[in-house]
Amino acid sequence: MGSKAKAIAGLLAATCVCSIIALILSVVNVKDVFLPPSTKYGLVFDAGSTHTSLYIYRWPADKENGTGIVSQVEACSVSGPGISSYADNPAGAGASLKPCLDRAMKIVPAEQQRETPTYLGATAGMRLLRMENSTKAEQVFAEVSKAIGEYPVDFRGARILTGSEEGSFGWITVNYLLETLVKFSFAERWEHPQDTEVLGALDLGGASTQITFQPGVPVEDRNTSVFFRLYGTNYSLYSHSYLCYGQSQALKMLLAALHQASSSAQISHPCYPRGYQENITVAELYDSPCVRAPSSASPALVLTVTGTGDPAACGTAVQRLFNFSCGAQWPCGFNGVYQPPVRGQFFAFAGFYYTFDFLNLTRQQSLSDVNTTILAFCRRNWAELVQSFPQDRKYLHTYCSVAIYILTLLLNGFKFNEHTWSNIHFSRQAANTDIGWTLGFMLNFTNMIPAEALRHVKGHQPGLWAGAVSFLVLAIVTGLVAVFLHCFWKTK
Repeated sequence: MGSKAKAIAGLLAATCVCSIIALILSVVNVKDVFLPPSTKYGLVFDAGSTHTSLYIYRWPADKENGTGIVSQVEACSVSGPGISSYADNPAGAGASLKPCLDRAMKIVPAEQQRETPTYLGATAGMRLLRMENSTKAEQVFAEVSKAIGEYPVDFRGARILTGSEEGSFGWITVNYLLETLVKFSFAERWEHPQDTEVLGALDLGGASTQITFQPGVPVEDRNTSVFFRLYGTNYSLYSHSYLCYGQSQALKMLLAALHQASSSAQISHPCYPRGYQENITVAELYDSPCVRAPSSASPALVLTVTGTGDPAACGTAVQRLFNFSCGAQWPCGFNGVYQPPVRGQFFAFAGFYYTFDFLNLTRQQSLSDVNTTILAFCRRNWAELVQSFPQDRKYLHTYCSVAIYILTLLLNGFKFNEHTWSNIHFSRQAANTDIGWTLGFMLNFTNMIPAEALRHVKGHQPGLWAGAVSFLVLAIVTGLVAVFLHCFWKTK
């Protein structure tokens, strides 16, 4: 055998050996590897009585015991008032949503936008508009639906949430964020926390207030009973929403009561600071189903409201907004609505938090200290307040009345006392996420979305895979060299 033949034979032998080694390395110790789950997105508009916000959420496509692990990506505040304020300009309601929708389209990947579920949920403001004029409410919904429908999303509709839904979804949000429903364990998996008590939720909006908690006794009134199954665990809750007892409507009811108790167009307001004065027409005062105008009042009549800064008289006037007698419906909250005794810790958010935060009362102060702070604030005159809080002038005159209203609602209405007061935690956020009904809605919604099975592929250890590739490359090189020698090595 000549030298050419020997060289080619050697190279071919080396090629075969390298190929066999590469083949062996590519099949030994192969494991099934699951790829990370894909990400789903969801958009929820919270159309409240005073403003609208768009929340952008995402969650892994696989789920834990039937419920998604949802996180907030961003919140976009819609400029302008709540959509119920557009009753006479429905198109304006739809147009107001577009800047936030444009923002969402920059966040949700283009290839996922058409499968992104999008909702608009309206709360007490639209409940009141529907009571007052159902045709105008339908026109507003038609316009916001039209505006959202112009975007490449999976729009699932716009509707009015019931008070029970608003309260119970807020409860889900609080407990999810505080990890009482599900928690990532040291074993690196999501688990239901053991021996952890869920928290109650207290929500104060502009037109309604909600209380939701897990009572220590069976809920006797089916109208206030709510059931959820989340992360494989069942929850039976008490939840009720009081329409017209949000802070804006409560202040309107208070002023209307003071007007009707007055025999003239001059109204003394004990909750407003001394030295404060404002004018309001009868039509503006009685523009809500929560207040009924006296038949003798002329809509164009201008009323002059003067603050007297009398916290004791303010407390008496606020208490008259409620009916605290239970009658046959015992135990009750107020206005004859059944409510079992409050139990456990509570998170108070939205209007509860904003007013108490302004008064620096969100650090678990005692009930005695809270009362002292509120009384001292209510005794300050208007000139003092404007000098101390010039940036808050728009709502400054209302903080005393709202603070006394909150105290009355929590103590006399929801039946907290000096012993259970310390169980209330005033907060706007938990785990850097806004507290409200939208996250709870999206969590509950993921129960209705089928989970995607994790995709799996064959995986190698990096060292073995690198070795297999190296020997494969070596086999190709030696094979090419053998071909080259066969074609171009001239023998004599």
